[in-house]
Amino acid sequence: MRITPLDIQQKQFPMKFRGFDVEEVYAFLEVIREEMEELLRENASMKESVQRAENHIKEYKDMESTMRETLMTAQQMVEDYKTNARKEAELLIKEAELRADNLVREAQEKVIKIHEDIVDLKGIRRHFKEELKRLIENHVRMLEHDAFREGENRGEGEE
Repeated sequence: MRITPLDIQQKQFPMKFRGFDVEEVYAFLEVIREEMEELLRENASMKESVQRAENHIKEYKDMESTMRETLMTAQQMVEDYKTNARKEAELLIKEAELRADNLVREAQEKVIKIHEDIVDLKGIRRHFKEELKRLIENHVRMLEHDAFREGENRGEGEE
């Protein structure tokens, strides 16, 4: 059973012959009551302080948890950004390689086309030279033939 200051204050002692000095007992009980009230107030105050401290600790733990989660989220975001940047860089490199391959292929195709054009032009030039040579030869023959006829015509008239 818990004793309260009120219990101490209201406690009655029966009177007996040659008992304790009643005033002294009641004075002592009053001192005990006052001390107990003070102790109870201090206890209540301490409990409040403990409760406030526990609340602060809980708040700090919640803040710590939130900060941990925020840090983990930030770390995950950094990792995601790194991964995405790596993937994007790889994609850009692949695109650049494809473009370079296309440019090389197109350049090779142009070289082949130019080579074919050169071969065609050489053939045309050779054909043109042959035609020109034939034409010149024909003209030379015509000139020789004309010269021959002129010589014949002079020879006929001189006779």
